[in-house]
Amino acid sequence: MRSTIAIVGRPNVGKSTIFNRCIGSRLSIVEDEPGVTRDRIYGTGTWLNKEFHMIDTGGIQLEDQPYQNEIRAQVQVAVQEADVILFVTDGTVGVTDDDRYIAQMLHRSKKPIVLAVNHIDDSSRLASIYEFYSLGVGDPIAVSGVHGVGVGDVLDACFAAMPKEEAVPEPEGIRIAVIGQPNVGKSSLVNAILNQDRAIVANEEGTTRDAVDTAFQWNGKPYVIVDTAGIRKRGRVYENIEKYSVMRAMQAIERCDVALFLMDASLGIREQDKHVAGYAHDAGKPVIIVVNKWDAIEKDDKTMHEFEEKVRAQFVYLSFAPVLFVSALTHQRVNTILPMVDRVYENSRRRIPTNVLNEVIADTQITTPAPARNGKRFRIYYATQTGVQPPEFVFSCNDPELLHFTYQRYLENQLRQAFDFEGTPIRLIARKKVSV
Repeated sequence: MRSTIAIVGRPNVGKSTIFNRCIGSRLSIVEDEPGVTRDRIYGTGTWLNKEFHMIDTGGIQLEDQPYQNEIRAQVQVAVQEADVILFVTDGTVGVTDDDRYIAQMLHRSKKPIVLAVNHIDDSSRLASIYEFYSLGVGDPIAVSGVHGVGVGDVLDACFAAMPKEEAVPEPEGIRIAVIGQPNVGKSSLVNAILNQDRAIVANEEGTTRDAVDTAFQWNGKPYVIVDTAGIRKRGRVYENIEKYSVMRAMQAIERCDVALFLMDASLGIREQDKHVAGYAHDAGKPVIIVVNKWDAIEKDDKTMHEFEEKVRAQFVYLSFAPVLFVSALTHQRVNTILPMVDRVYENSRRRIPTNVLNEVIADTQITTPAPARNGKRFRIYYATQTGVQPPEFVFSCNDPELLHFTYQRYLENQLRQAFDFEGTPIRLIARKKVSV
């Protein structure tokens, strides 16, 4: 599991600048104006080959300002879910009453704290960091978020402060994450698959607050099913605890072997469905599209086919994913889910012999050569499979820049026709042949 670092401090001390430095992108808005960051912003970074989650929070002030109650509530949630708190202060201003108030609040959290004194842009300002010892939260670290100085020291200190996790063995078996928007029937489907009431089910959005692992067996094989919180559109997250739930859902996707993407047939395809399914696709996970509440639909012999056509049109990037129509309430066709889980899981682990792979690629290029670009034509000399979950193929070629996305899609389709990769994404990488 990735560790989580929450950045906390008063307004305009450079929290968002340091956040962007740590994760290596300009995800947070950076302005010289207090209160720009009001909500929690999540990012993922890497330091010394260790991945971590980071949360940027709004600035806390003692005096009443617009949105202060909301900001404090958001900060409290960030502190709750963090493993380490990065407390950012301003070396050009010195210790303020707001800093002292925040230090007291962080002390009560009982979480490890790393103290960064920002805006130490040159050595002449180094002496100003010593007064921050008075906050009683440890040794201050001089940082310049603008120039990146000291950011590595801060991350070193954060990782050194991480609580040592006890090794808890995870349950064995194929890990299934049930994902989707709130109130589409995820918990009901988990109960139907387990055939027992292991999860709380209610007709109220947001009942499931965390990802819950349940180990079970089917046909003598072990599985672990994870019921996750519903993922809403970013701009519609209102509850303080909601984003905490979303992060846990994202972590469940990272850890799963197969994602069951659940939709509500009675509501049809919604725009946010595409975003939720995209999280699993981007993580390279096998996906099964499960259309729930099919019992609530008035239908004839064409309804299922027409609905699947709509799904295919809206989820073009999931063209490989099978579509199942079920009712968690009546258990209609729920028995088709686990056999399909087995199938797509095995497909995600499929390895193709190199000689067979190259025969298919050679035939593909003979049948339909790549289109010429600037008088040159993309050509694959040799192909090899370099990984599974998802299957990954590397093409040794004359020039990767000549590979147009349409021909790459054609190559993927040819591989799918030749081999059973239903349910799993596959990755194609073109690399220039190295001359010896």
